[in-house]
Amino acid sequence: MVNRIKKISGIHKAGHTGTLDPFATGLMVCTVNQATRLSRFFLHSRKKYEALLVLGVETDTQDATGNVLRTSRTDHIREADIHSVFKRFEGEIEQVPPAYSALKHQGVPLYQYARRGKPVIKPPRRVLVASLRIDEIRLPEIRFEVECGAGTYVRSLCADIGKALGCGGHLKRLHRIETGLFHVREAHSLEETVSVASLESLKDRLIPMADALSGMATHVAGPELKEKIRHGRPLTEADIPAHTLTGPAGYIKITDAGNRLLAVVSPIGHEGRYNYCCVFHNS
Repeated sequence: MVNRIKKISGIHKAGHTGTLDPFATGLMVCTVNQATRLSRFFLHSRKKYEALLVLGVETDTQDATGNVLRTSRTDHIREADIHSVFKRFEGEIEQVPPAYSALKHQGVPLYQYARRGKPVIKPPRRVLVASLRIDEIRLPEIRFEVECGAGTYVRSLCADIGKALGCGGHLKRLHRIETGLFHVREAHSLEETVSVASLESLKDRLIPMADALSGMATHVAGPELKEKIRHGRPLTEADIPAHTLTGPAGYIKITDAGNRLLAVVSPIGHEGRYNYCCVFHNS
């Protein structure tokens, strides 16, 4: 996706704020040019997905693209058991990353080891499953919605739920509907996006950088502060009052009166000074 967007005239840099498995669909937030420097503020955002779990079939990739390892009956499983097991996977849980994943071992993605027949099993990690809602049960399939923190694998979640039910399972379908404050209903398709001739033609589809950071505390700069930022001079509480610190991790976006993003800063301990995270010129 990023490579195709880079081919649009006027786009010199492009990035994303979190990958999707090759078979998955849905929202992927893309950053272009100066906005690529904002990706770090979105990488750890919560994600929300619509997913389809198939019970009774285990695969080596934990999804529908893999080879079937085992099959089991599911006609004995009660809906009450399913709801009970789903509840157990809400909150902070231990999760073993799948062998077929982009996580690296000694600098090499895990899926490369797995494809060579030498899978590497990483130790379990703490991940957050903020909410887990069953939408429909039609055995052997269960359609559900999950909101989770960064680093959570829905494939592994499906495999673990299947294991807890005693029949195994895999992820058949995955559709991302939210990333942080972005929703798929606001998105444009990749084909629609890359069909334009230039960045200028995309202007009405782009979210201004300051608006993209809508969850971050804001300080509007006057002429003196703008000049300080322009020259990279030190910033203190005299420039940005401490009560501005209401956003995530203490980050503050500084804009001009026209809502153009000038900089993102963060406090240096309790010293009354600020660190520049990124500065934008001609934004």
